[in-house]
Amino acid sequence: MSATISMRKLFLALVTIATCTAALAQEKEPIIVGTTASLSGHFEEFGVEQLRGLQMWADDVNARGQLLGRPVELKHYDDRSRDAGAIEGFTRLIEQDGADFLVGPYSSSLTLEASLVAERHDIPMVASAASSEQIWSRGLRNIFGIDTPARSYLSGLSVARPAEIKTVALLYTRTEFGEEVAQGARQIAATDGLTLVVDEGHEPQQRDFSALAARLRVEDVDMIMGITSLEDSIALVQHLKQAGVTPNMMAFTVGPALFEFGDKLGADAEGVLGIVQWLRGVPLPGSEDFAYRYRQRYGHNPGVYAAIGYSAGQVIEAAVRLAGSTEPDTVREQLRSMQFRSLLGRYQVDETGRQIGKRNYLLQWQDGHRRLVAPENVAERTLVYPLP
Repeated sequence: MSATISMRKLFLALVTIATCTAALAQEKEPIIVGTTASLSGHFEEFGVEQLRGLQMWADDVNARGQLLGRPVELKHYDDRSRDAGAIEGFTRLIEQDGADFLVGPYSSSLTLEASLVAERHDIPMVASAASSEQIWSRGLRNIFGIDTPARSYLSGLSVARPAEIKTVALLYTRTEFGEEVAQGARQIAATDGLTLVVDEGHEPQQRDFSALAARLRVEDVDMIMGITSLEDSIALVQHLKQAGVTPNMMAFTVGPALFEFGDKLGADAEGVLGIVQWLRGVPLPGSEDFAYRYRQRYGHNPGVYAAIGYSAGQVIEAAVRLAGSTEPDTVREQLRSMQFRSLLGRYQVDETGRQIGKRNYLLQWQDGHRRLVAPENVAERTLVYPLP
């Protein structure tokens, strides 16, 4: 009888311990990571993809056993692709939601404003798809970049460019990103002895390039270098082809890295080069696994902005684990000093928070597919030159 009572007491004690343990686990405060995403407006395509990558990271962390024993909770608001939306969203994330850490929005323009909110509240922010040099020139202590800075954006193209190229047409969108990458392109041209025969900007919404194409047919440059988004790069290629412009090399930012570029251009995409921060074919740890799981989850292959979103989360996770704390000062110090390899590549920043460890890749549309052609250590195909 006494043995039965003892066993019953032991059972009740174990049940009590288990219940208390579960209650304590439920009481653990989550680590809140906040962001705004362009879920509407002209950045919607990129903002949605970046958010999906970040959400996938948060789910992965929690599935692996959480972060420092605490669940990660991701909160986000739609910034509507507008500066005011980013300011409003990050202010709410900090003042109402108590965000511990922040991931910057898509684009340099929104990040310029969002980072000021983070600085005002002294909350560390990992900038995602933002590369404007202005972000790092203001003496802020809470902003840390993972994207290749604007003036280093074309370094991969410089490595792969054949020596025969002497004359260049530089075409760029009149945005902060476009202007700054164009400035870097001019520096590369001056250093490498290239002649900029055409140096011309256009508004982001411009789609009629017929007059420019006619001019380029007369100029007959060796290379056309476009600092563009998706839609204007497609329109440029279409007008250049229609006008019979035949440079030996044609390269654009953003557009060629997206599968929509090939879908819309068809055979006209063949041979076009793209400067890209990430591609699932890059032999970096986790790339193929991430691409497979993303495809299973969302029904299509990830683009670069999904990888950027995921990588921003990885950088925060690494800094928190190394700090062993969520205390802002210790995490901030890790973000400033640590070296880490994320899905996107090497993370290392200078004293301003400017990314110095990451370099872009060069792809080329070959046989209807995006193929890595530079740098040599990751190339899966050789560069086709001149253009077919």
